[in-house]
Amino acid sequence: MLALQKQTKNLAISVPTDSRPLDELLAKEWLLSNSRGGYASSTVVGCNTRRYHGLLVGALNPPANRIMALANCLEMLVLNGRSYNLATFQFPDTFAPDGYKYLNAFRRDTGAHFDYQCDDIAITKSVYLLPDSDTVVLAYQFHSLPESCEFIIRPFIGLRDFHSLQKSYASLHCTPIEDGLLIRHDVPQSCELFLTCPDSNFEKDPQWWFNFTYSVDKERGQEFAEDLWTPGFFRAAINSPGTIVLYANLSTKYTHDQAKTPDIDAVRSTLDRHQRTISAPANADKTLAALYLAADQFIVHRCSQGRDHTTILAGYPWFDDWGRDAFIALPGLLLATERLDQAKSVLTTFANAADNGMIPNRFDDYSCAAHFNSIDASLWFINAAFQYLDASRDRRTFTELLLPMILAITDAYRNGTGFGIHADDDGLITAGDRDTQLTWMDAKYAGIAFTPRYGKAVEVNALWYNALMLLAEFYENSDATDTEHSHDTFLSTAEKVRQSFSAIFWNHPLGHLNDCVLPDGSVDNTLRPNQIFAVSLPFSPLSREKQKCVVDTVRRKLLTPCGLRTLPRDDPRYQGAYTGPRQQRDRAYHQGTVWPWLIGPFVEAYLKVNNFSRKSKTKAAEFIEPLLTHLTERGCIGQVCEICDGDHTHEPKGCFAQAWSVAELIRAYLLINR
Repeated sequence: MLALQKQTKNLAISVPTDSRPLDELLAKEWLLSNSRGGYASSTVVGCNTRRYHGLLVGALNPPANRIMALANCLEMLVLNGRSYNLATFQFPDTFAPDGYKYLNAFRRDTGAHFDYQCDDIAITKSVYLLPDSDTVVLAYQFHSLPESCEFIIRPFIGLRDFHSLQKSYASLHCTPIEDGLLIRHDVPQSCELFLTCPDSNFEKDPQWWFNFTYSVDKERGQEFAEDLWTPGFFRAAINSPGTIVLYANLSTKYTHDQAKTPDIDAVRSTLDRHQRTISAPANADKTLAALYLAADQFIVHRCSQGRDHTTILAGYPWFDDWGRDAFIALPGLLLATERLDQAKSVLTTFANAADNGMIPNRFDDYSCAAHFNSIDASLWFINAAFQYLDASRDRRTFTELLLPMILAITDAYRNGTGFGIHADDDGLITAGDRDTQLTWMDAKYAGIAFTPRYGKAVEVNALWYNALMLLAEFYENSDATDTEHSHDTFLSTAEKVRQSFSAIFWNHPLGHLNDCVLPDGSVDNTLRPNQIFAVSLPFSPLSREKQKCVVDTVRRKLLTPCGLRTLPRDDPRYQGAYTGPRQQRDRAYHQGTVWPWLIGPFVEAYLKVNNFSRKSKTKAAEFIEPLLTHLTERGCIGQVCEICDGDHTHEPKGCFAQAWSVAELIRAYLLINR
């Protein structure tokens, strides 16, 4: 195992290059993010293995329309006629240069830090991302310097959509301006990258470098080779210990203010202060503080109707904000971390974009357009809104801004809305057909929905019952004169749903819940983790005995060290590895793949059926320990991934940082420890 230092301020991982194989180090990634949805990310050796890696990925329309601006830098130390290349790039048949050989350690706190030793010269490369602008700061600190040397930094430019790859026919050009360089890509609605490196001289030497290879993209069956352009290099004479700094800023239009580069000490101070603020509620608990810092990376701004609102990015590197993900994640990311104003902003941002009683499933990657292909996002919104009320006691906001949307949702779901969503005669919610993917199990490729789950889905109706009971409870002591929206109406509807739910979903011979009931009345009795919500939500439609049966079955058949499998291993459709081209990956996405976020509802359900006893909390702590280890040792340092392989050793896959994975781990941790 790599040596690990756990600190409140500093998650550090030691990288001993003399004993760790390169492929092991390439599997470990890091992430820095800002409030705009921009980020910096790579591996712990600085070699990009994804098209999404880069030292600066900015958002032109925060948090959307992201641009991979600065891909990487080639750093070279020249001493007595000998050169030391610190960078590591992968090409089709080789790694060149191989700077990882000089790397002693990688550390990640408010920045990402690489410690190099080149004979008698010790250098630390630090990457910082400014919190409120798409600006990256690369600081090269020379700790020991027995004699003078030269240091060269050659930047490699992407300036392309972060989903795509750059090719050598792209029209990139560089213009020297006051205090730096301005780099443009001559395409419509382009952007500009400003580079400056004080205390150095820029030497123009434009080149295309070909066939940078991204091994993760290759494994995922995607195009994996990219050409990158470099305008030249910065050369600095190093005569004493000190720091050389390179700044890069991405914007739609350069302004002179960008030439006013921030002081490196001020950058560190700002980021340290932000980190202390975020982790303050958990300072006495180092694990919780690390989780709070992980949560912060998903909280960003979205500009809507000329105003900035808070939203939640579903995952890095490729997801923007999704409604379902946002409202599953909101209690852990914002309520548990005492960020109540931001929770209110997220709720109102999505509520304002609702249509016909439906909360957006997601916003477009390139605009503010809302997409609505979800049956459960609206129901998760209701659950999150009530949890906000419980945490904040902000009855005014709830009543004036959230309750009207909640009632619009329940009316629309009862009477009918998009995608055939409506309450059937038995009171249960039904929707969709074999070609739709309306639940969270939404993988679809070439017109094939791999887990269509149409008709009556078990977790959708657990959420529906929960929503009705929350409303009945809310109106219990009110003087409401609207009989359609009253305690008695919601309670009687909920009772009808409770009886129907148990009648059609409970599978007595199997001892668990059916996953779906199809429109023709036939059942899909597949054992899936979706049934756990019928226990974990505040109100359960099941008897105590049936709740225990569900938890016991899910524990025996679906629980892994990294979360819940989406199918048991003995199911003939089980896919143990999430790998290969997109169709193969989509087929496995919900057919055995493990989802860490499901650990939250499982732990809550397990504790509930065991009355939150001390013994059950001790056992639940064992359930989440591997994910806490994952936070600091596996995948992306300081984060939790989207999914893992179903088979042992449950390798991290998908997004390397996922909002609801972190959020539900926070919730589980607090349920156990408070």
